[in-house]
Amino acid sequence: MALHPNVDPDKILEKAHHVQDGMDISGHWNRMFEQRVIRDYTPELLDKVTALSGGESLGWCYQCAQCVPVCPVDAVGSYGPRKIFRRTQTGADLFASPDLWQCTTCMNCLRVCPKEVDMIQIMPAVREQAVLAGNVPDELQKAFENTSSYGNPLGESPKKRAAWTTRSKAPVPLMKEKKRAELLWFVECYPSYHPRGIDASLALARVLNHLGVDFGILGNDERCSCDSQRLAGEVGLFEECAEHNIKQLQRYQTERVLVTDPHALNAFRREYPRLGGEFETIHYTTFLADRMAELGMSRPLGVKVTFHDPCYLGRHHGEYDAPRRMLRAIPGVELLEMGRCRENSYCCGGGGGGMWLDGFMSDHVNMRLSENRVVEAVETGADVLAVCCPLEVSRFEDAVKSQGCEGKLVVKDIIELVVEAMGPDNDS
Repeated sequence: MALHPNVDPDKILEKAHHVQDGMDISGHWNRMFEQRVIRDYTPELLDKVTALSGGESLGWCYQCAQCVPVCPVDAVGSYGPRKIFRRTQTGADLFASPDLWQCTTCMNCLRVCPKEVDMIQIMPAVREQAVLAGNVPDELQKAFENTSSYGNPLGESPKKRAAWTTRSKAPVPLMKEKKRAELLWFVECYPSYHPRGIDASLALARVLNHLGVDFGILGNDERCSCDSQRLAGEVGLFEECAEHNIKQLQRYQTERVLVTDPHALNAFRREYPRLGGEFETIHYTTFLADRMAELGMSRPLGVKVTFHDPCYLGRHHGEYDAPRRMLRAIPGVELLEMGRCRENSYCCGGGGGGMWLDGFMSDHVNMRLSENRVVEAVETGADVLAVCCPLEVSRFEDAVKSQGCEGKLVVKDIIELVVEAMGPDNDS
């Protein structure tokens, strides 16, 4: 048997004739090799990560590789905690590596990791140091600057944050006029400024009014919840926005905060309390799931729908059933599940700062995560890809176009489907 060109013949231990348990295993059948030594091992680069508060668990990896097949980035590239650990162990400086910015903090790796290597802590910890050193991709830096200057990553005027309400046939009251309300609806940036986000906001306003919900919004006094910026390493910016929002919310009497963005849900539930902002917070699907029968949906839609679980609603906060209950309650909707759903749902690519890194990611993956997901949605035979995160509508609509799926699949927020089933907007 020919040797591999990289094998040193002097390192081979081979017996010319050997019988084991009555079986002759002579020659190359008993060939053994001396232990290979990794000579470019760089413990100092791994120690550099594990020395950070939050970075400790990268050192716990024992390379079982269970994380790799569930990593959404590995599906379109080469990624996963196990690979990052190995690269760092053998010469890659994570602080200056493209690996640092590819993680979407989707949490699927942590779900399966027996050692609890936590990329949701590791990546923000390292990214914070990269941000402090000025080592940030340009498009992400632009989102940071916009958020700092305008209170939103889109760079829109803060004075126009409530401008969408003028298009609403249903009243959208301001908290500064009401002072108190059962629900304070924290609208967020994309639902306030992005055209497709506004469509969902108008739909939700109609539904809340139809149900007679006592609610109000902060309007121009609201700033970005900033959770994605925090996960992308801009901790100071997050704290600035969080402290502003907390101060605004504490001015009013309200029982609960209602959010449309799962990333805002994460900020309010997990991060704002440590800054003094304790608010009972609920996602709109959880709030509406038990009240669908009150909406008078009399118009069957006659569509097949598949649903994309947002990472920050599902894996991060355990809400899988409410969106599905809403969809099943809509007349004329047949729900078809994608292969990767619920706990193992795929990621849209927008989390952890990924919303502003598509240009950067294009150099490291063979297709965008959103494109991979759209292909999977089309394969179900669904007419509609339903979402309930404001980052996803535009991402998936772009992916539908880039994958040539126009005419095969449309992307809609669940709340848009609800108002379609309610019929013409003549009750608000």
